[in-house]
Amino acid sequence: MQGIQRRIVYISLYEGIAIVAASAGLALMTDAGLGHSGVLAVGASVIAVIWNLIFNALFERWESRQAVRGRSVRRRIAHAIGFEGGLIAFLVPMFAWGLGVSLWQALVMDLGLVVFFLVYTFVFNWAFDRVFGLPASAMGDAQPA
Repeated sequence: MQGIQRRIVYISLYEGIAIVAASAGLALMTDAGLGHSGVLAVGASVIAVIWNLIFNALFERWESRQAVRGRSVRRRIAHAIGFEGGLIAFLVPMFAWGLGVSLWQALVMDLGLVVFFLVYTFVFNWAFDRVFGLPASAMGDAQPA
């Protein structure tokens, strides 16, 4: 599976699982309740989907230009850290506003989610590639964009 179909399946599966996990995590870390946490999780998911499209397009463009093909553990770790690091910059202000806490408090809460999502992103990507195959950008016959 390649191209836009791959991205749609990827994002749908990833974000569906992420909304459930983030809702539960935010509800456990705050007094906001599952409903309020769910609304924030959906908002975070929308931001994450947009960031995911941008980040993965840029990552795959970079990846297609690399001499060494495939997705090593090192490359997967770089992908996970890059994606989650960018997402922190977007989500911390949203969590602070949505939960009525300081940016520092939102950052501390988000760091709990980041630890979970770093592992989740790594495992999800690895499993997704095993089930659906590598994208063209990671295969030897990929053409630079």
